[in-house]
Amino acid sequence: MLTLDPVLSRSEARNNARMLFWDDEMEALRPTLRAEADAYIASFAQAPQDPAMPIDQWVKAWRDAHVGQTFASDKGIDRTIDGPAGPLRLRTFVPDQIDAVMLHIHGGGWVTGGPEMTDLLHEMLSAELNLAFVSVDYRLAPEHPYPAPNDDCEAAAVWLLEHAEAEYGSTRLLIGGESAGAHLSACTLLRVRDRHDAIDRFVGANLVFGRYDHSGTVPSQCATPERPDVLSNFQLRRVEELYLPGRAPAARLDPDISPLHADLHDLPPALFTVGTDDHLIDDTLFMASRWEIAGNRTELLVYPESPHACIGMPSVGAHWFPRLTEFLRGCITG
Repeated sequence: MLTLDPVLSRSEARNNARMLFWDDEMEALRPTLRAEADAYIASFAQAPQDPAMPIDQWVKAWRDAHVGQTFASDKGIDRTIDGPAGPLRLRTFVPDQIDAVMLHIHGGGWVTGGPEMTDLLHEMLSAELNLAFVSVDYRLAPEHPYPAPNDDCEAAAVWLLEHAEAEYGSTRLLIGGESAGAHLSACTLLRVRDRHDAIDRFVGANLVFGRYDHSGTVPSQCATPERPDVLSNFQLRRVEELYLPGRAPAARLDPDISPLHADLHDLPPALFTVGTDDHLIDDTLFMASRWEIAGNRTELLVYPESPHACIGMPSVGAHWFPRLTEFLRGCITG
């Protein structure tokens, strides 16, 4: 591990960070990334910032904003399975040849969003990698707080453990998600390992700018006025309270809620992705380090000048997509 000298200048410290966390291509693109981030944040669907707004109105406003930024693919096929509280919708992409199946868990702060959010990405990856996608439409807070979202994701994972070979012709499984979906993916892997003794069936995890600690142990970076984020401290605290109503910080240390605090042994290879201006950068850096220290193969992509949800920025997406496909291909064939 590189130890940073506390008397280093800001530019020297940033150069050391570059050597640790991103490549020369990304360093050269920093001015472009700053411009793209500004435009991206300005166009992003934002949750209302008014703490006095009634919760039901706040949730509706955020959900309405997300609908306008979701682009469904006509290649996606919906199906249902039995879930813990009734029928559970799965959105699938099924190529002609299947080498593995990925369970995908969407983002949206446990409060909004749906499987269609990543339809276009799944359509491309499905064709590129002969990869079937199964994306779970889990129940959302505040109507269905913890443990409902976790239970639905576990149910989808168990269904794949039991039916992937018959339905898709492969027993090789992967898992992944963005933001809240990355958090729920990590929680699901722990349940698969500890409750079902089937972690060996999962050969890789794609964990993209996730929230892995809800207890407050890991600080959330406060974006400066000069470098805003698509998240705010208010939004982050609001959705956490809706997902975990009434739970004190000590109760949130439960690994089923905060997987950063779990024993992370015997988990599959994972690719972690985050931007330096993301409020959740600390979660990713800590989780990736603990994942690796536990003996699991770990890859980490950090994008300078980039906010939460940065894979939607042109330059980040162009760099990230081939590295994601390389990682997933290695998991499938390894």
